[in-house]
Amino acid sequence: GFDLAHSAGSQVITASIQQEEYASFRAENPEWTFNHLAVDYRNGNVYLGAVNRIYKLSPGLEVQVSHETGPDEDNRKCYPPRIVQPCSEPLTLTNNVNKMLLMDYRENRLLACGSLYQGICKLLRLDDLFKLGEPFHKKEHYLSGVNESGSVFGVIVSYGNASPDMLFVATAVDGKPEYFPTISSRKLARNSEEDGMFAYVFHDEFVASMIKIPSDTFTVIPDFDIYYIYGFASGTFVYFLTLQPEMGGGPTTGSSSAGREQVYTSKIVRLCKADTAFNSYVEVPIGCISGNVEYRLLEAAYLSKAGAILARSLDVAPDDDVLFAVFSKGQKRRPRQASQDSALCVFSLRKINEKIKERLQSCYKGEGTLDLAWLKVKDIPCSSALLTIDDDFCGLDMNAPLGVSEMVRGKPLFSDAVDKMTSVIGYVYKNHSLVFVGTKSGRVKKIRVDGSSRALQYETVQAVENGPILRDMAFSSDHHYLYVMSETQLSRVPVEACGQYSTCSECLGSGDPHCGWCVLHNMCTRKEKCERSSEPRRFASDIKQCVRLSVHPNNISVSQFSVTLVLEAHNVPELSAGVNCTFEDLAEMNGLVEGNRIKCSSPAEKEMPRIIVDKGDHQIVQLYLKSKETGLAFANTSFVFYNCSVHKSCLSCVSSPYQCHWCKYRHDCTHDPRTCSFQEGRVKKPEGCPQLLPAERILVPVNVVKPITLRAKNLPQPQSGQRGYECLLTIQGNEHRVPALRFNSSSVQCQNTSYFYDGMEMSSLPVELTVIWNGDFSIDNPAHNKVHLYKCDAQRGSCGLCLKADPLFGCVWCKGENRCTLKQHCPHPENQWLEHNGINSKCTHPRITQITPLRGPREGGTLVTIRGENLGLEFREIQGNVKVAEVDCTPIREGYIPAEQIVCEMGKAEKSQYTGNVQVCVGVGECRPEFMAKSSKYYYFVIPRIINLKPSRGPVSGGTIVNITGSHLDAGSNVSIMFKDQPCTYLRRGGQWLTCRTYASLHGYGNVSVSVSIDKAHLQKDLRFEYVEDPTITKIEPEWSIYSGHTPVIVTGTNLDIIQTPLIRAKYNGHETLNLCQVLSPTSMLCQAPELPISLARHQEVPERPDEFGFKLDDVQALMALNNTNFIYYPNPEFEPLSVSGVLELKPGSPIILKGRNFLPPTNSGNGKLNYTVLIGEKPCVLTVSETQLLCESPNLTGRHKVLARVGGIEFSPGVVHITSDSPLSSTAIIGIAAAGALLILFIVVVLIAYKRKSRESDLTLKRLQMQMDNLESRVALECKEAFAELQTDIHELTSDLDGAGIPFLDYRTYTMRVLFPGIEEHPVLRDLEVPGYRQEQVEKGLKLFGQLINNKVFLLCFIRTLEAQRGFSMRDRGNVASLIMTVLQSKLEYATDVLKHLLSDLIDRNLESKNHPKLLLRRTESVAEKMLTNWFTFLLYKFLKECAGEPLFSLFCAIKQQMEKGPIDSITGEARYSLSEDKLIRQQIDYKTLVVNCIHPENEKSPEIQVKVLNCDTISQVKEKILDAIYKNVPHSHRLKASDMDLEWRQGRGQRMILQDEDVTTKIEGDWKRLNMLAHYQVPDNAVMALVPKQVTAYNSVNNSTVSRTSASKYENMIKYTGSPDSLRSRTPMITPDLESGVKVWHLVKNHEHGDQKEGDRGSKMVSEIYLTRLLATKGTLQKFVDDLFETIFSTAHRGSALPLAIKYMFDFLDEQADKHNIHDPHVRHTWKSNCLPLRFWVNVIKNPQFVFDIHKSSITDACLSVVAQTFMDSCSTSEHRLGKDSPSNKLLYAKDIPSYKSWVERYYSDISKMPAISDQDMNAYLAEQSRMHMNEFNTMSSLSEIYSYVGKYTEEIVCSLEQDDAARKQRLAFKLEQVVAFMSLES
Repeated sequence: GFDLAHSAGSQVITASIQQEEYASFRAENPEWTFNHLAVDYRNGNVYLGAVNRIYKLSPGLEVQVSHETGPDEDNRKCYPPRIVQPCSEPLTLTNNVNKMLLMDYRENRLLACGSLYQGICKLLRLDDLFKLGEPFHKKEHYLSGVNESGSVFGVIVSYGNASPDMLFVATAVDGKPEYFPTISSRKLARNSEEDGMFAYVFHDEFVASMIKIPSDTFTVIPDFDIYYIYGFASGTFVYFLTLQPEMGGGPTTGSSSAGREQVYTSKIVRLCKADTAFNSYVEVPIGCISGNVEYRLLEAAYLSKAGAILARSLDVAPDDDVLFAVFSKGQKRRPRQASQDSALCVFSLRKINEKIKERLQSCYKGEGTLDLAWLKVKDIPCSSALLTIDDDFCGLDMNAPLGVSEMVRGKPLFSDAVDKMTSVIGYVYKNHSLVFVGTKSGRVKKIRVDGSSRALQYETVQAVENGPILRDMAFSSDHHYLYVMSETQLSRVPVEACGQYSTCSECLGSGDPHCGWCVLHNMCTRKEKCERSSEPRRFASDIKQCVRLSVHPNNISVSQFSVTLVLEAHNVPELSAGVNCTFEDLAEMNGLVEGNRIKCSSPAEKEMPRIIVDKGDHQIVQLYLKSKETGLAFANTSFVFYNCSVHKSCLSCVSSPYQCHWCKYRHDCTHDPRTCSFQEGRVKKPEGCPQLLPAERILVPVNVVKPITLRAKNLPQPQSGQRGYECLLTIQGNEHRVPALRFNSSSVQCQNTSYFYDGMEMSSLPVELTVIWNGDFSIDNPAHNKVHLYKCDAQRGSCGLCLKADPLFGCVWCKGENRCTLKQHCPHPENQWLEHNGINSKCTHPRITQITPLRGPREGGTLVTIRGENLGLEFREIQGNVKVAEVDCTPIREGYIPAEQIVCEMGKAEKSQYTGNVQVCVGVGECRPEFMAKSSKYYYFVIPRIINLKPSRGPVSGGTIVNITGSHLDAGSNVSIMFKDQPCTYLRRGGQWLTCRTYASLHGYGNVSVSVSIDKAHLQKDLRFEYVEDPTITKIEPEWSIYSGHTPVIVTGTNLDIIQTPLIRAKYNGHETLNLCQVLSPTSMLCQAPELPISLARHQEVPERPDEFGFKLDDVQALMALNNTNFIYYPNPEFEPLSVSGVLELKPGSPIILKGRNFLPPTNSGNGKLNYTVLIGEKPCVLTVSETQLLCESPNLTGRHKVLARVGGIEFSPGVVHITSDSPLSSTAIIGIAAAGALLILFIVVVLIAYKRKSRESDLTLKRLQMQMDNLESRVALECKEAFAELQTDIHELTSDLDGAGIPFLDYRTYTMRVLFPGIEEHPVLRDLEVPGYRQEQVEKGLKLFGQLINNKVFLLCFIRTLEAQRGFSMRDRGNVASLIMTVLQSKLEYATDVLKHLLSDLIDRNLESKNHPKLLLRRTESVAEKMLTNWFTFLLYKFLKECAGEPLFSLFCAIKQQMEKGPIDSITGEARYSLSEDKLIRQQIDYKTLVVNCIHPENEKSPEIQVKVLNCDTISQVKEKILDAIYKNVPHSHRLKASDMDLEWRQGRGQRMILQDEDVTTKIEGDWKRLNMLAHYQVPDNAVMALVPKQVTAYNSVNNSTVSRTSASKYENMIKYTGSPDSLRSRTPMITPDLESGVKVWHLVKNHEHGDQKEGDRGSKMVSEIYLTRLLATKGTLQKFVDDLFETIFSTAHRGSALPLAIKYMFDFLDEQADKHNIHDPHVRHTWKSNCLPLRFWVNVIKNPQFVFDIHKSSITDACLSVVAQTFMDSCSTSEHRLGKDSPSNKLLYAKDIPSYKSWVERYYSDISKMPAISDQDMNAYLAEQSRMHMNEFNTMSSLSEIYSYVGKYTEEIVCSLEQDDAARKQRLAFKLEQVVAFMSLES
């Protein structure tokens, strides 16, 4: 009897930690599913084998490398594969499934075997997945063509250091046993490319180290295969766990074709590691039986150590191997309806080996057969041999292979029938064996195995979104995480989630052995995470060690202050740091610790008012002990404050559980009895309370004067000055005070008074009675004594009713007056009364007033109810005295109401009896006439009949309402309807019909007979009702509605017509809504969607799914909630009012626009159409619907009309339209208007004639313009389209070239120099110090000293502040000093950061003191600090640039360059056809053609010609540049040949060569303009052959050299090319200066118009030049993706494989701290500071100047475009709103639409960064130290110091002076040290 943790429901805590928090990696393509997983235990890297990809992931699951393995052309029938020899089968693109992933630690490589090409393997280097080898040309290299990932297993076995490792591979063969062995051992060569890789360890013609499946096996079972689930090496053996079809005895039994289901068996296979001939092959079946269920299908397994606790139970050693295995139920693999029932079992490996050893021993004694059916040795007998078989026996070539027939049974640990287990892994933690099981639904079960029968599932977590979890699971290298994967998601799940338990008992009761309670930190953690956990009682690991707290006293009154409380604490650690006692949030005070007792005082008087007791007489407050060491509460107990004064009565006071006393004379409850005035006035027990004792009913007739005497006890005697007793009666809301007399302490009497109440509706009235004294002190009345006032004549109008009254009332029937009165009020003598139990107590003249029913069947059984007056006072008086229509009717005791009603049951009537009246005789004995009553109404006997029923069929689940027709069906008193032998619930009936509701059929489908009984009459007729199949529903369309429902839904199904009123239902948040359906045919109905019961208070803006959605079809339960529907509700359309006033003025015929939102629900299939109706008044209008408006063609109406919009269940009136036609005018007005009109017409005619002439001319111009515009519009559209298509293809080429290596990053030193000292080549800090030799030593000493000073923070800060205070210290100097200091401190970045923080915080203080706007901080580089900050980021973001941001930036640069060069670029002005910048746009039409020139490589004439695209309008220099770009595509710019050193040679046929130049004798000159030569000028055709040759000294066609050199384009180029600081680029366009000698101006494509000599004639073309601005849009569109990519990379916190640089987080946190410090809470200011600090200081610089980061050349046009991007970048970081108009600069307009979304990126970026956990200084310093170490010797520190020193020389006195004034500097004698330095440096010796 295993105590399985089957239903450890109470224990299982499903982790509340949501899986969003798990690191996770998802498949990049849903079809590329994951297959295998391996973790490098040395460094924690994760290797993931998937379809077509192998990934290397960091321990946090970020991709580091991915290696592509497929898809590729293949056919599974090609053997050998097509990569070895051609294959005739048709090839298709086939996915490569990863079937095996093994870590070969010894050779530092990964074995990744796939399914392509018959299963070849790759060997990949672990570091970067570089392919070391891929053997494929021998048959040993094909493992098998199986396509599944889960049927192959490999184990690497090593044999010590000397010999190489072996690989044991076991695989399914997929029906090709002749090609692939199912199990084999192979050689693993050290060299991955070696031929002998994967060769069989041993192979001759007879034996080999492999086993193949005999082909006869396949004739028995055609789809036989062996599936390998798991494998491992242990001791001297290798083991595989398999799942394989069972081979039966005969040829048919096992065959699946014989119609039987295939039975499977799980087996364990064992081989010796050293066995080369596989003689040691043994196979043992394994399985598991738990609670009479057999679990025999192996799902997954894992080998683990036993651990001390489990080992004891299994009787093995703690580090013996145990095998955990998961089996599913049964032995039949049914893929569809497979059982979900699975079990986890454990096997001891030692026991398995013992079982094998026993079998080997018995076989070698000759017992039994080899018993391996699939190897065809089932019936071969064992042969005996004399050997001793020990534990390590490795088999001989006899008695092998061997099958063990008896199954090894595992110990079942845990089973689950619902969520099938699919994977398993385990490890030992602190002697506990922990098992983690993955399931089909994607959960991980954590199970603690403490014994072979004790397994506790202590937690379940959802590890992946959708299951099932795959077999491969792995621990991280520190065992803190578990990697779990489904087919599309790999997650990293923490092994423990202790943090979810918030109390000690939850923590230690969770069953998780990782978790313990860290007492003073009051949290659940691992022991190692708890500070000082080794000290006693600081860490609890057992629930008995939880802290317990008791307090004495544990309650005090709210009026007691500062009471000393003694707390006794158990299991507390040493509390020397002290504790506080805290009463929730009410009060906190110091606690005095004495051993395990703590003394606290209760709250003081001033803290008490917060403890108001308004909920009853006490309040429970938690009293916490708070450790001063951690500031956390670590123990608590309940403490009560009680308030006696709440009690207003003695009994409630003294029976309160607290110390309350009652002061009898003060009528007051108190906790302190000393406040009572008299000793005897104190009451402590309920017995001592003044109180009334229970009394008999106090009856007081109305209007009768009478005293009321009450018994009591302990009545106080009023003291002097106190008033006496009174009785207080509240009658119908009015208080009556009656004086009362206290006779003694136990009796009081209300004085003689009469009482009265209104109305005759009540015969008696209970009245509250209170006894009070001294005005308002009430005496307790625990028995709730009441006074009953009564009237005899109320509600007693007949003699019978009068005598029925309570005898104590003393009412009599006064005959003379015919009314009910008190005896004393009847004026007649006693013989005229009738009284209860008197002499005459029998009322005469009974009367019958009502009979029901009036008709009934002859058979009787009808219950007749007779109502009337005086119908006897006792049942016996009417028993047997009732006749109805002459038939005896037997009275029923239960129905009898004395004097008022008789119920009797009819007997059977004779045929002759038809009708008659009712007779009742009251009395026992003979009947006297005055006691006889006869009814005036008659009772009839009728014959009921049934004729028909409808509907005659209904669902088998019941619920049909059946209507039966007939006659007299309303007779009698009771109806029952039977359908065969089960009832149909009766509902209603009339004379000719009755209805009932059917139950579910007990007998399934078919006809049943229907019968009706009315009382004792049974009505029979051959009526039948048919139960038919329940309706089903197959489709709902559409599967959506809006919240308010009422949209049409068409439902398709079967048998829908058998339901009378089908309803559709939805349930949400526990509320259900229904709506109607209309059946159209048996297979379809039209429903109106039910509304979603959502509280419209919260306007939902998101689609919601209902909890249940289905149909109410009579009683058919199956359809109440459909499982397979995805019905979804979209937000309701919402309308806006037509106008603010609600009235919209309209002209007739103009449309009405209703605005709003959600008009078109965003359904999956495109927009859902809703059915809108809009009524204007009564008339509907024609509608056009869009997402946010309804356009309604208004009908022909005038006047005011209400607008009503209807959709679904919504009706909304957005207002009223007022349609006005133009109003008529008075006659005088008409004459006046006519006169004026005539004059006006005359005037107009004159003007028109004049205008006509003028306009004819302008019309032509306009028409021309119009045509130009039309042309242009279509051109722009075309241009955009073409440009985009071209760019996409070019960029594709580009990005493919950009592969990592292709990005020419500058090295760290060059990059930092370009940013720190822009424009200075060969800066001194890169060279050695240049000093005359004789001063060398001196100067170096001085500089070393100076270096020490720079490393002194006090000196450095003082030095910088002094320099900044100097007038002559310019901006350039500041930048220079900042950069020099950073070069010196490159190796001490921690110190540099510290100094920088100081300077920044000074800067912020200064900025805020000087009343500057805080947003201006860091805006410009005006201080050393600001430049230092730039430099700091420059140093620390280099890695980020290289790994992340560099790539999109380079792509953008290349894209811009490529795009610009696709169109003409003016080589002189730098304007281009494709541009982002308005200033650099060619604003005219230039016709050009793209040519391809075939270029000969300048350094290798033989290599093939390179095709280069050029334009026929390019100058020769431009062509040269383009050719160089193409030839040296991947070469950094500085390593290329220069265009200016080369000549372009055009080689025409037959060896003709011509050198082309920008200017030569053929150059055209018009007037004073000279145009540069272009390809078109030389008429170069397409596909011409060109070569670049080194420059000739003179060329035959050049003009004299001096002019060339002076005016050639290279002159302008050089001006543009200057790599100096950005400032020098401000002047962007080189001025076109006329050539000094000839006064000739050079031009290329556009003449520079500033020269004012442009002719008026050009105006025509200029007039529309703005039109060309649309080209900017085209260019922007094509570059959009690249700009987006760059911005997204810069503004996202998580990057491909690279986290956010620490520097950014650190600096942003620093700015936030500063803002907090200065109380700046304006988010805009904080945002601006961050923007000024990083994006605007660093990124803008890099975007504008990519040449700082890459080895490239930036032309002026590229520069202009980058500036536009940089400007957009700056705008994105700004928080101010940009108001744009048509005068705004084009670059702002260009990106106006994108900037808001970029802004949101920036905001999200900043907020994400601020949410990230702060970086500790320790981590930051470690990071800075690492950075310093990496770039230790980049700069020559001596040279830097010498450069800085030059400033000391300049301002020595000022610096010395300020050092002497500074206290800290004085202490360290810094001024003196500086003077020493000065001395060294200036020593002239």
